[in-house]
Amino acid sequence: MTLLSARRVTSRVWTLAPSYSFALQARNYVTHLPGQPTGKKEPQFRDYFVSHLPSSSLHPDPRGPTSPFHKLPRSESTPHTGATSQSPASFQALIDRETTVVRIPLRSAKHHFGAVTARGTRPSNEDTYQAGVIDIPAFAKRPPASLTIKRLYKQDPLAKYSESRGAETASGDPQVFYFGVFDGHGGTECSSFLRDYLHEYIQNAALDIDLQSSLRPGAEVPPTTSELPVMQEGDRRRIGDLEKYLVQNWRRIVGGYFKRFKPPHFAYHGTESTDPTIANHVSIEEVLEYAFLRADLDFVKAQAAKQDDDVVQAERPLNEDEIFHRPSMTRSPQIGGRARFKGGSTASVAMISTPTPTPFWHPMAPSSLLVAHVGDTRMLLCSTETGEAIPVTSNHHPSSPIEASRLRRYAATFVTDSFGEERMSGLANTRAFGDVHSKRIGVSAEPELKRIELGPAEFSFLVMVSDGISGTLLDQEVVDIVKESKTPEQGARDVVNFSTEVTKEGDNATCLVIRLGGWERRLEGGVGSLGTKESREWRRQDATDPRRSRT
Repeated sequence: MTLLSARRVTSRVWTLAPSYSFALQARNYVTHLPGQPTGKKEPQFRDYFVSHLPSSSLHPDPRGPTSPFHKLPRSESTPHTGATSQSPASFQALIDRETTVVRIPLRSAKHHFGAVTARGTRPSNEDTYQAGVIDIPAFAKRPPASLTIKRLYKQDPLAKYSESRGAETASGDPQVFYFGVFDGHGGTECSSFLRDYLHEYIQNAALDIDLQSSLRPGAEVPPTTSELPVMQEGDRRRIGDLEKYLVQNWRRIVGGYFKRFKPPHFAYHGTESTDPTIANHVSIEEVLEYAFLRADLDFVKAQAAKQDDDVVQAERPLNEDEIFHRPSMTRSPQIGGRARFKGGSTASVAMISTPTPTPFWHPMAPSSLLVAHVGDTRMLLCSTETGEAIPVTSNHHPSSPIEASRLRRYAATFVTDSFGEERMSGLANTRAFGDVHSKRIGVSAEPELKRIELGPAEFSFLVMVSDGISGTLLDQEVVDIVKESKTPEQGARDVVNFSTEVTKEGDNATCLVIRLGGWERRLEGGVGSLGTKESREWRRQDATDPRRSRT
């Protein structure tokens, strides 16, 4: 019997009480849905980042001398450098001034971030994206003593007043940046849900288990090896109960593939009692995997509980359940709209954490990149030294040996379409959010997790694209196009424009470009952007050839 076989069965399934021994203990730990009030302080997701800017960049200095410094004769002037032994009084006053904290909208900061999306020739654009600062504890590795801010201040007194110094959050941690690309199929209901709420699931999961910062002074961090992720202090018993409750819900409600479902990063099966190195410690990878699976379960349950032929329900207003028509106060949010949504969405999320308030795009700042990937959206890093495109994610397709071995025993059929691509029960992706009809055969939202330590200026930029671009352009072509652009925003626009110009499918195209420490040296590695320049010009000429439509 399938998950959606009958209305009578589904209505009964959702009301069954858990019959497992841990249900009563886990009930108090189940994370809340987005929009529901909790007893703890609600984390806030912001679409801006906070930075320190010198006051001189905002308003004139009232403490300067009566005679403006810049009006002195050239023979008596002194260059504005920190190495000057005899600085004028006005320049010294400028150094001694305090900086001002400002909020900079991330999506408008075209020199740091760029995002462009296009509908192509499809009836609608089902791609969505998100960018902002996520309210979770820092997960970066502690910096060595030579890289601490205190040491930098001693070496360079002007470092304290650098315009690129970020501000700390309310908890005292450096800001954690969040970027996501979501490619919907069958509609925008699932991709919009992930855009609006996936970061809240991550924030709430970290809040519920009392996850502590990896940079907290005096924190007892267990010794890490190459096999272990960075561990952070947290409530191991609580996340264990949460994981048990979540896995048993997948087994009881969906079944099929999930009857023997064992998430690789979950540690609820007793590891915490046998391995003392992770006692009372949790990895951010475990939190991310729980948040992804919990969001997918909530979305699937919401769709299965709906009726396709309920005319009365369809005629009711969407905000009927809201208190005074306020979406933030809704008691039962409509996940995926009123009607049952049978489609789904891929998801690629990148979070960047730094060990110091210096932002990750500063040439001297190390940072930690954490990637969670589901589906066939793609991430690429550009190496500053070689200029090569480094894939960060892999496509979750039936042609992947890992995915094929995972699903052979559950998938109904593996077929090859007329384009030579393998499909599983008509689906191109073996991992996705939603797709309620394919959950039992293993189309899950288990994220592929990867942590990359970014050295100072080791990489020039990070690119995140949907399959409308990665299915048309080579990885190196995408990277080379961004190299030739002046800003990340222009780079994202050039990638989307070139992809829509040469594509034969006309799929939705979305591109995000995130500036990293080696941005200014992006053309120095290897042969710069010349490696694919000739082939790109040929593809552009071929796309504009009027005889192309005859083939």
